Amino acid sequence: MSSFAPSNPEQVYTYGAPQLKFGPGASDEIGYDLSLTGAKRALVVTDAGVAATGGPQRVADQMAQFGVEATVFDGSHVEPTDESLAAAVAWAREHGPFDAFVAVGGGSSLDTAKAINLMTTNDGELMDYINVPVGGGRAPSRPLHPLIAVPTTTGTGSESTTICVLDVLSQKVKTGISHARLRPTAAVIDPELTLTQPAGVTAAAGMDILCHALESYTARPYTSYERKQPHERVPYCGSNPIADMWSEKALELLAGAFRRAVHDGDDRAARHDMAMAATFAGMGFGNAGVHVPHANAYPIAGQVKGFHPDGYPQDEPMVPHGMAVSLTAPAAFRFTYDASPARHLKVARILDREAATTDDPADQLPSVLTALMKDIGIPGGIGAVGYDEADIPALVEGTMKQQRLLATAPREVTEPDVSEIFRSSLSLW
Repeated sequence: MSSFAPSNPEQVYTYGAPQLKFGPGASDEIGYDLSLTGAKRALVVTDAGVAATGGPQRVADQMAQFGVEATVFDGSHVEPTDESLAAAVAWAREHGPFDAFVAVGGGSSLDTAKAINLMTTNDGELMDYINVPVGGGRAPSRPLHPLIAVPTTTGTGSESTTICVLDVLSQKVKTGISHARLRPTAAVIDPELTLTQPAGVTAAAGMDILCHALESYTARPYTSYERKQPHERVPYCGSNPIADMWSEKALELLAGAFRRAVHDGDDRAARHDMAMAATFAGMGFGNAGVHVPHANAYPIAGQVKGFHPDGYPQDEPMVPHGMAVSLTAPAAFRFTYDASPARHLKVARILDREAATTDDPADQLPSVLTALMKDIGIPGGIGAVGYDEADIPALVEGTMKQQRLLATAPREVTEPDVSEIFRSSLSLW
């Protein structure tokens, strides 16, 4: 399955996940859930758009009957940056201290809450903890406070993972902070909260779910690494039987629900399955890891020009994370095909058995992905969001900074490889 040949192969893999509560109305029980942690003063983290629905305030109001004082912060930035996270941390320090956090919103709010939790419990600056080579890669030395994650979009899987994603503005690159202590204490998944998600957001976030499942399923296996000492273990340990199970189930759910959720946002059954797929995929990739499409997505989003996606705030240009991930996915999975042909063919059949019939086996999964993207309104390549041939060197440079992700790829990834993937992704149809 893999070209890696370690001299002393790894035999141990790890698995971690938050406590999980799932179902319509689950968000009505958060006050009780938080009271079980012993918390007395909680910060509810959200963004202005989600706050306008009244949901975060309702979550805050229900805490009083359980003896928890709640404050709402609605300043999360859509697609967080180092500056927006620093501002959120400063606000929390000024209005705190808090001994628990509840994140209500999309991945941006969840990641903002993770950063606030980290930086109000540990010393140093944000850049100290950002993954190398962009930042210092420092591990938190102190435990974090309880964090309950309540996603209102279906995509990021941040409620299940140890990752906080952000743009470092000075370097024009998207990167992250990764440590087991960032994983939420509990995830509360209420599909009813996703009914207001616009079609464009559903499409982009859904592609994030899909790539989470695909990348973790095709990641280099845990046995392809050199054996680690206990202190060397990281959350991303490579594909393994438990992560594979979650990824396959997420793909099955997506096959039946994704198009329906985009084309009919009131389809509650589809919304339910998309919410479950997001959580399952998060429980997969949050342990196995992701690779090339996500590594490429960071510079695509970080170097954005003038693109304004449907369904998102129009005050500034952006390429949403899930959309950025998807734009090079067809070419990336064509590149990784030789590492595990059987897995690539299997997921193509799961997603669309009828479409997975191209003459070239290596093109089956890419063709399934491009057909889906076209059907749900995803732009047809990086050219459609403003990039051209002249931008490829800078995009490649940004991708090669994502060594934490590229290390999980099932093949060694070189600069010429990434350059060709971007070139093939200028126009998908």
